[in-house]
Formats: sequence, C-alpha cells, structure tokens
Amino acid sequence: MKVAEIGDNCIDLYERLDRKYTTGNVVDTGVNLKKLGAEVSIISTTGSDENGKWMIESLRSEGLDISHLKVAEGPTAVTYMDMIGNDRVHGDYVEGVLADMVFDEEDIRFACTHDLVHSALWGMAEKALPKIAASGTPVAFDYADRLDHPLVEETLPYVSYGFYSYHHGRDAFIEEFLKDKVDRGMKIAVATFGEEGSLAYDKDGFHEGKIVPAKEVVNTVGAGDSFIAGFLYGILSGWSVEECLQKGAEVASAVVQVFEPWVS
Repeated sequence: MKVAEIGDNCIDLYERLDRKYTTGNVVDTGVNLKKLGAEVSIISTTGSDENGKWMIESLRSEGLDISHLKVAEGPTAVTYMDMIGNDRVHGDYVEGVLADMVFDEEDIRFACTHDLVHSALWGMAEKALPKIAASGTPVAFDYADRLDHPLVEETLPYVSYGFYSYHHGRDAFIEEFLKDKVDRGMKIAVATFGEEGSLAYDKDGFHEGKIVPAKEVVNTVGAGDSFIAGFLYGILSGWSVEECLQKGAEVASAVVQVFEPWVS
C-alpha cells in the first residue's frame, strides 16, 4: 500500500522544557502509517535552515520517500508549545517558508501514483484535491475541530474519508453532521471524541469505536494524527469500519504514552 502525504511540516518547540521534535499533520500521520507497514511519500516544503535539515534527516531516517520534499530559502515553520499537565498547549506559530508553499503539476502527478492521498486543514493542498480526486485516487482529509471551517464544504466533493474532532461526545448534532457528509458523496465520515471514543458513518449506518486505555498519558499531541493513520491503514487493508476504528484507537493509545507524536 502506498500513501502520499501532501501538506505541512513544522517543528514543535517546547522552550520551557528545552525539547523539540519534527512534526506537522501529514508528517505525523505519514510516519505512523510507515511504522504500520505502508509505503509513504511526503509532498511538502521545508526551510533551508538547521530545522529544515533536521526535518529532511528525520523523515529519511524513518524510511519515508522525500523525493518531493522541497527546500525553500528561509526558516522552517515552528509552533511554540507548552504543557499543562499531560496536555499540550499551542502558542505562537511562525509560518516560515510554508507561507509561500505551492503544489505544482509534478507534485499532483506524483500524488496520483499512490493508493491514497492524505492532507489536512492547514496543509494548503486544497487546490490540488480536485485533480487528485479526478484521477480516481481516494483522498482522506483531517478537518481537526473546525467543523464550521469553509474548507469543510469546499473540499467535500473531493474527499472520500473525512476526519473531524468533536468535543461533546456522540449527540444528535454530530450524527447528523457525519450523515450529511456521506449523503453528499463522502465514503466514510469519522468523528473522534477523545476519551469518549469515536463514531463513523458510511452507507451501512453508524459504527462506534471505543478507546484503548493508556497505562500512562505523557503527551496528547499526535493523538488525532495517529488515530487517522491506524484507521487509514485498516481501510487500505480492506478491514471493516469497526476494525479500522479499533486500529486507530490502538495507535493513538501508544502515541499518547510517549512525548513525541509517534512511537520510536
């Protein structure tokens, strides 16, 4: 199975803790998919600074295809982070070279050679999705908790697997929200509820997912991306929706038990 991850990459910097790591929505999802056994390519742009060199080496060492990871003159994107207990807190974001990132025809052609393309809300790849979807390559998209973001509607015609983070558990609103997306063309719409599990909807109806309890929660960063990786691995393996939800929960449980967004 071959997955193309098209979108953002950045450095999460915990200045108070003197810690940092390479990350980004598509980076985290991609590395977790690679660790599950998929072949993964990263399509993005990083900076020409030391952080960019670290990004390239980090992804190369994880075995990802970085043939379409471009280097632009300037700083790599950085998110300043902190911790409250075991939960992460997002601070300032310095966009760096991502401010001018574009995906050209070669990037799109390359993405379409994969079995699945995944992107995310801040990945700046929405303009590439129509051509990717038109090629017959299924698209997965992470909308985070921005259920009212304009891209929810704008990208709907091109997305097969949509992921949404929802903070209120299963209720009538999220049920109707997921059903609406599938009724209008999506194959599977998935909502994650943190400690309350997950819910998916497809043509056969609703499917509930349970959490896999973690022995110790160290850092919740990467939980959503790792869940998506597990779910998509199941999809590419031909599993049932319930099995996909379970795999997502298993991967997320492992990730929240380490500080970084994937298990070494």
